[in-house]
Amino acid sequence: MVMKSFKELGVSAELIKGIEEKGILEPTEVQELAIPYLLQNKGDFVCQAQTGTGKTAAFGLPVLQKIDPDLKQVQVLVLSPTRELAKQIAKQLFHYTKYTAKIFTEAVAGGEKIERQVEALSRPTHIVVATPGRLIDLLKAKAVDLSNIDTLILDEADEMLSLGFKDDLNKILEFTRGANNTWLFSATMPKGVRALIDKYLSPDSERLTIDRRNPVNKNIEHWFTVCTIEEKPDEIARFIKAQKGQRGVVFCRSKAGAQNIAEALVERGFEVGVLQGDLSQKDRDKVMRGFRKERTEVLVSTDVSARGIDVEGLGYVVHHQLPDQIEYYTHRSGRTARAGRKGVSMAFVTKGDFKRVREIEQELHIKFRQIKRD
Repeated sequence: MVMKSFKELGVSAELIKGIEEKGILEPTEVQELAIPYLLQNKGDFVCQAQTGTGKTAAFGLPVLQKIDPDLKQVQVLVLSPTRELAKQIAKQLFHYTKYTAKIFTEAVAGGEKIERQVEALSRPTHIVVATPGRLIDLLKAKAVDLSNIDTLILDEADEMLSLGFKDDLNKILEFTRGANNTWLFSATMPKGVRALIDKYLSPDSERLTIDRRNPVNKNIEHWFTVCTIEEKPDEIARFIKAQKGQRGVVFCRSKAGAQNIAEALVERGFEVGVLQGDLSQKDRDKVMRGFRKERTEVLVSTDVSARGIDVEGLGYVVHHQLPDQIEYYTHRSGRTARAGRKGVSMAFVTKGDFKRVREIEQELHIKFRQIKRD
């Protein structure tokens, strides 16, 4: 397939100027396939694409181009699993519209005072980016009017369900049945996501699957090494040191595991940030700010706490243990090799984990390379 330019896809010159300033020069596969369809058609749309493939621009550019800036009402609702991702989407849309007529986007999520968000939404707003729980709160308070929305976008639908937003999503989708377009984006298609599609989206909605045989980004190398539980801190430290200053994320299954491995890495001289469920939103923001500004070189996180993390240029992810759920492996490994870069997903396993390694290989159509220790 010959790579097309954003101009050939139908994106306006003003939007192209905005995205080029952010370093987006050529469309990714999901952008090349989704953008022309979404610009030219009305109706429902389902897209399955790996994490880190450029889905925000794939839905963001068409939706921005369709908005009427003179119409001072909410025309688009974007649902996102986490506060970090909601703010990031809003920020990206803001950058894309630097040279267009003024389009106002507001991100609303838990962890911030609802009074400020109510006040912000009282001003003209074209796009609302929200986490499901906070949107329900704002609807109850009659602080947001969704009666005129043209497009509803569910971003990272699988993550929203895994975070427990099923009931909230059902309420919101019932409320927004009048939308002309519902676009659903998801890295994986578990049973819960398929049930939402069957219940709320048109049976003849357009379906797009990017690289069905490869649900995990092909730019990621998958490695594993065998060690005992006691050896893991030293082996993980040795691996990180060998990455020569590249930054990455270490994933743990539990809060206690995250805390323990973080302490072990600090003892071995690394600057470490920790994300786990007991953190307040303020502390979580502080950890992420330190990591983004490169004050810390390693982020240690549980699976749930890592949802919505999107930091550019991460060279690797480490699995202190392999995840319980296969789809978590997709989300974990997708933190690296974003925007066309390459990355490594390294698992530290015990002898009893061999079966799990083979299951992940088979399910995700990937191949692990065993790294022998000296």
